[in-house]
Amino acid sequence: MTYLKPIFVLACLLLLISSRAQTPTSLPPGGEDGYRLWLKYDLIDDVAKRQAYARSAQFIALTGSGPILRSAAEELQTGLRGLLGKTVPIINSAGSRTGGIVLRAGPPTATPPANPEGYQIASDRNTLTISSPSEAGVLYGAFALLRQMQTRQPLDGLSLASSPKVQYRMLNHWDNVDGTIERGYAGGSLWKWYELPERVDPRYRDYARANASLGINGTVVNNVNASARFMTAEYLQKVAALAAVFRPYGIRVYLSVYFAAPKTLGKLKTSDPLDPEVRKWWNDKVKEIYQIIPDFGGLLVKANSEGEPGPQDYGRTHADGANMLAEAMKPYDGVVIWRAFVYKADPKADRFRAAHEEFTPLDGQFDPKVIVQVKNGPIDFQPREPFSPLFGSMPKTPLGMEFQLTQEYLGFATHLVYEAPLFKECLDADTYASGKGSTVARVIDGSLYGSRNAGPSRTLMAGVANTGSNLNWTGHPMAQANWYAFGRLAWDHTLSAEAIAREWIGMTLTHNPQATSRIANLMLRSRDIYVDYNTPMGLSRPWTGVHFAPEPWQARSPRPDWTAVYYHRADSVGVGFDRTATGSNALAQYRPEVQQQWNNPNTCPLPYLLWFHHVPWTKKLSTGRTLWDELCTRFYTGADSVRWMQQEWAAVKPALNPALHADVAARLVTQHREAIWWRDAWVLYLQTFAKQPIPAPFKQPERTLDEVKQSVETYLLR
Repeated sequence: MTYLKPIFVLACLLLLISSRAQTPTSLPPGGEDGYRLWLKYDLIDDVAKRQAYARSAQFIALTGSGPILRSAAEELQTGLRGLLGKTVPIINSAGSRTGGIVLRAGPPTATPPANPEGYQIASDRNTLTISSPSEAGVLYGAFALLRQMQTRQPLDGLSLASSPKVQYRMLNHWDNVDGTIERGYAGGSLWKWYELPERVDPRYRDYARANASLGINGTVVNNVNASARFMTAEYLQKVAALAAVFRPYGIRVYLSVYFAAPKTLGKLKTSDPLDPEVRKWWNDKVKEIYQIIPDFGGLLVKANSEGEPGPQDYGRTHADGANMLAEAMKPYDGVVIWRAFVYKADPKADRFRAAHEEFTPLDGQFDPKVIVQVKNGPIDFQPREPFSPLFGSMPKTPLGMEFQLTQEYLGFATHLVYEAPLFKECLDADTYASGKGSTVARVIDGSLYGSRNAGPSRTLMAGVANTGSNLNWTGHPMAQANWYAFGRLAWDHTLSAEAIAREWIGMTLTHNPQATSRIANLMLRSRDIYVDYNTPMGLSRPWTGVHFAPEPWQARSPRPDWTAVYYHRADSVGVGFDRTATGSNALAQYRPEVQQQWNNPNTCPLPYLLWFHHVPWTKKLSTGRTLWDELCTRFYTGADSVRWMQQEWAAVKPALNPALHADVAARLVTQHREAIWWRDAWVLYLQTFAKQPIPAPFKQPERTLDEVKQSVETYLLR
C-alpha cells in the first residue's frame, strides 16, 4: 500500500466511490439489496425439509446467561424464524424435553475440541446440542448449525466438530478519522466517528454478526497509516462504544498506532523506543486504554515504511520498537502486531528483498507478545505473487498472514474476482522450511514450529477489509464472497476454494444446482482471467496512483519503485525482472528446493516466469509459442474470457434475484470494456520493444498507443 496524501485520497474517493453510501438503520424489507450478506434466513420452500428441521427446533435451551451465549440463542431464534417460518422460544433449561436445541458452554463431557473456541454439534433423539468450552465456541456452533440449514444439509444423526486453526482471526480496516477509507471502494467508513460514542449505529451489530458467523474474532478499526488522534481520550471513548457492540459476538477491538505519538501527542522530545520517558508514555497510554476497554485486543504498527515514523529513525531495530510496546502490554491479555511491509527508497535495490533483509536478522529477538504480520507476497498484494520468502525464514518468530480483501490491484468494485484461489495458492505453497510439506499455512498456524521450545505460540490471519457504507457492504455484490472466503479460511485453511464458493452461493444467491455449478465455475476462473488481461506470467505493478488505470509506460515518480518500468523492465531484448544470481538474487531468499523450481527459465512455471527472469521476446516457451506470442495470447484471451463470464452470468438469470443479477451483469459489461483497455495498453506498449506483429488470429487494436495514453490521462483527471 503506497502512502497517499490526504487530499489525494479524498479526490480519489470522490471519483471512485459509489454515491450509494447510505447506512441503513434497520434490516431492509426483502433484503435483496445485499445488506443481509450470507445471513439470508429466507423461508425454506421445501416443505418436507422444513418440517424435518422443525422437529429438532421446538425450543432453544440455554445452560448459562453470558452475553455471548445470549447472542447465540438470539441468532438461532432469528434464523429459525426466517428459515422455518415460526418463532422458536428461548428457555433457561431443557430439563427432560427433547426436540430442541441445547446450548452448553463449559467443561466438555466428552472429548474436548482442539481449541477453546471450537465447538461440537451432536444430534440425539431429535435434540441438537451445541457445546464448547467457551461461549464464543457455542456462538460459532450456532452459526454452523444455521449454515447447515441454509445450505439444505440433513440434521438427522448430525455430528460436527470444528476448531479454529488460527488464534487471532481479524479484519484490518484502513479507515480514517475523516470518514474516508484508504483503498476503499464501497463507500465511506462504517464508523461514524462524529456520532460516537453518543449514537451507536445499528449497523455495527450487523457487522459483528457477519464476522462472528465466520469465526472472525478481532477488528482493527483504523488505518495502518495511523493518526495519533486515535490515542486520545476522546477517540478511545468512541472505540469503546464499538467494543461494547462487538463484545457479545466474541470480537475484540484493536488499534493501529502512530509510532511518533509520544512526540506529537505526548509532547516529548523523542519517540526513541529505548528512551525511558518514551517507554513510560506508552506504559501509561496502554494502561489508559485498558481502563476504558478492558478486553482490548492490542496494537497494530506500520513503522519505517512509506514515510511512516519508526524505531529506525533513532538507529533502533523493528524488534526494539515492537518490544517496547510489548513491555507496555505485559500486564494485559493483548498483543503487538508489527507489520513487515517495509522497503527503502533505494534505486539500486529490489523491493522484493526488502522485508526479508530487514526482518530475518531479528528472528528470535521479538518479545513473545509480538506477532510479525507479513503480506502474502513480497511486493504488495499483486494479482499473483510468489509467497513471501519470510514465511520460510523465521522459525523463532510468530508470523501472521496479511491478505487483502479490498481489491486494490484487482479492479476495485468493478471487476468480478473471487480471491479464495489467490489465498489458497499462498497458503498451500511449500516453503520447504522443515522439508517437504512445510506449507505457508503450517507456518502461520504454528504447527510447523509449534513443537519446538523456541517456536511460535501465537497465530494470526488478517484480511484488509473490503467493507464500506454502501448498502451492500462491499460495492460489487460478488465481492462479499471474498470477505466470506477469508473468514472461512482463517478458521480452517484446509477448506477448498470451490467448497467455500458453493457454500456462499447457497447462502447468498441460489439453491438451484445447475446455477450453483455454473456460478462456482465462473468464480473459480475469475482470478486467472483477470491475471491474463492484467499481469500475466509475472508482470507486476503496471500502474501508479490509484492502482486502477493501465500505465505500463509510467516512469516518473519521486522514487523508482513507485514506477511501472521498475517492475517489468521491458527493453529491446525482452521483459521481466531478473531475480536470479545474475540479477538481484532475490531468489536466494527461498529454500534450495523452491529455488530449484523457479531458477531455470526453461522450467520455471509460466505464472512466475517474469517474476524471476528477464526473458527474450523470441524465446520459445513450453506452450510452443514465443514469449511475445504467449503474452499476446494471454492478453487477448483474458479480455475475451470476460465475454464468457457475461454469457455464464446471463445463463443463470432465472435462478437469481433480478436486481442482483442486473447489478452484476452491468459491472461485467464495464469489466469487459476495461479488460480491452488493459489489453490494448499492454500489447501496444510492449510492441514498441518487441517490434513484432500481433499473432494470428488476434487483430491489432483499433486505437493507437497515444490514444490509449490519452484515455488514461483523461481517466486520472476526471
